[in-house]
Amino acid sequence: MEDRFIYCGTKKLRCGITTGSCAAAAAKAAAETILTGIEAEYADIITPKGVELHIAASCRKMSVNSACCSVIKDSGDDPDVTNGIEITAEVSLTDKGIEIIGGKGIGTVTKAGLDQPVGAAAINSVPRKMITQAVSDAAEFHGYSGGMQIVISVPEGEEIAKKTFNPRIGIVGGISIIGTTGIVEPMSSSAIVETIRTEANIRRAAGNKTLILTIGNYSEKFIFEKYPGLVSRCVMCSNFVGDAIDIGISLGFENIIIYGHIGKMVKLGSGIMNTHSSYADGRIETLIACGVLAGISSDILKQLDGCATADAAIDILHENGCDTEVLEVLTGRIHHYLQARAKEEAVTGAVIFSYKNDMLLKTPFADEIIDKALQEE
Repeated sequence: MEDRFIYCGTKKLRCGITTGSCAAAAAKAAAETILTGIEAEYADIITPKGVELHIAASCRKMSVNSACCSVIKDSGDDPDVTNGIEITAEVSLTDKGIEIIGGKGIGTVTKAGLDQPVGAAAINSVPRKMITQAVSDAAEFHGYSGGMQIVISVPEGEEIAKKTFNPRIGIVGGISIIGTTGIVEPMSSSAIVETIRTEANIRRAAGNKTLILTIGNYSEKFIFEKYPGLVSRCVMCSNFVGDAIDIGISLGFENIIIYGHIGKMVKLGSGIMNTHSSYADGRIETLIACGVLAGISSDILKQLDGCATADAAIDILHENGCDTEVLEVLTGRIHHYLQARAKEEAVTGAVIFSYKNDMLLKTPFADEIIDKALQEE
């Protein structure tokens, strides 16, 4: 495959191919092998965005009515746990139609709300279309009018799946064959956002009207200590708060609540909806602005400027007896920006905590949303 590149900041990064592209290429190579009797060494496929890929393949076995070929997943410069795994496709000739089956190492869907129905192999709809198109192209080129059965397998799939989100979202026994564009763009946020959408869709399919978002593991630990029954319904949004709210609204959630540590959540007080440090910082600046609005002495606020963490800044405010006033302003600003993002299409709330300061802040609608979430259990 000819290398494709993107730029991430100042870095030039090599793109890779999705598991869906690998499966389609392996299936086409197997189809070519069985239809010609010659072991295919590559397969040409076209991604959903029209990109032509020339992908190396290896023949694993061949008989009169079937052939099995494999492709090695190349994630480019993306830190993907599936990089280097082998994806195989065994194609058998049948009377009519094209049937795609999940073999060894392919997960099974166990929860509603995913791309495939409960009980189906976790081969998503776009890869299924790519596989179908790939073998159909081979059949047409060689004048074959019968059917094909395609079994997609990943020998290492069950072990690799333990390092993915699959167990969390209800896919058991292996990995998923995914990809919407066919190309892996290194360091892309789209995969994370789609994982958030997938988890949220499962909660919505279960009938939940309240979306519970967590920033990270500390957030889930905090919820577990207060409301153990809600932990299984949490959706981890990481730094993508704004995207998660948008997803919640698009899926029809009526209430959205976010749990997070002050170190991340303070940024929401300035309307920063992606809390990753590479996107924006503004933690101390936000606290200083809240201090100004709260009427705190400039002499105190100047001391915050050298703080490396939000906790350290709050310690200074506490020592000067003015933390309550500043945090009240902060909570009001977080409430304002969350509601602004939701555009009145959902009720939003936030719970902000810090174990270091034994701090707990709640925006105005937080308790109401928590009560509704508990009623849905």
